[in-house]
Amino acid sequence: MAQPQVFAPGVISGPAGEACPAFTPDGDTVYFDVGSMILVSKREHGVWSKPVIAPFSGQWLDHDPAMSPDGSYLVFVSNRPVKSGAEALSATVHGKVYPGRGGHLWRVDRQGNGWGTPVHLPDAVNASDRTYAPSIAADGSLYFIHPDEQGVMHIYSSSFAQGAYQPAALVAVGDPSASTHDPAIAPDQSFMVFNLSQNAKAGDMGDFYIAFREGDHWGTPINLGEAINGKPGKWSQWGAHIGPDRRTLYYTSDRQTELSFPLSQQQAKAALARMESWDNGSNNIWQVSLGPWLDAHRAR
Repeated sequence: MAQPQVFAPGVISGPAGEACPAFTPDGDTVYFDVGSMILVSKREHGVWSKPVIAPFSGQWLDHDPAMSPDGSYLVFVSNRPVKSGAEALSATVHGKVYPGRGGHLWRVDRQGNGWGTPVHLPDAVNASDRTYAPSIAADGSLYFIHPDEQGVMHIYSSSFAQGAYQPAALVAVGDPSASTHDPAIAPDQSFMVFNLSQNAKAGDMGDFYIAFREGDHWGTPINLGEAINGKPGKWSQWGAHIGPDRRTLYYTSDRQTELSFPLSQQQAKAALARMESWDNGSNNIWQVSLGPWLDAHRAR
């Protein structure tokens, strides 16, 4: 079974807490979030550049970038005000308002070698002030999450027709009472990777699952296993994204390298260098092949 590897250690995956990578179709540019902003890095001759703040980010609380499969636009989460001059978007949790902590989806279109001005998506998408985790299909359908009336997160989708996003519908996948998070939809919508948790009220993100499209519904979710999800309580994983090759899962995790003691002097030096570079318990970006699950499904 495939084993996860940290992505670009010491350059992109470092001590700052990186999350949610979104790649251009050629795989040579990646957008991801650190803290309150979205960064960008480019790969030249196999080497990733030092990340810098994306031109459309840095002023507000921005995160969760998602690239359209053709690279023509990007959708991200932000607390920026819908109307110029207004306050940052607040979040409402069980009736309590958290100023500036909300999230709506915004779209920014490619203009030549740069980006245009971000545009707030309509109420068909932004029905909640806690709308997060966008993922874009090739036909423009947008998948995302927001809480239901009880505060439990679920995945929703909005199709894109005649130049407009349509009213969002609940994505019925797995146990309807469970919490579902952070969808990563395949461009052709043939499969989806996401978090599923039966312990939503405790804030548990749960494990990664993969589900395949079966006609007009989703099949039974398949747990991606301990190699990726770890033992319960060992580490957390979230922020799934499908890479440009359609077979690699990129995600966020706070997992660390396991050490077996005693260490030799050489092993101790290597562990120290790794901890100083990225392996310090902060969130980092990881990657793993989905080949075993995709090939097994294709062989059915």
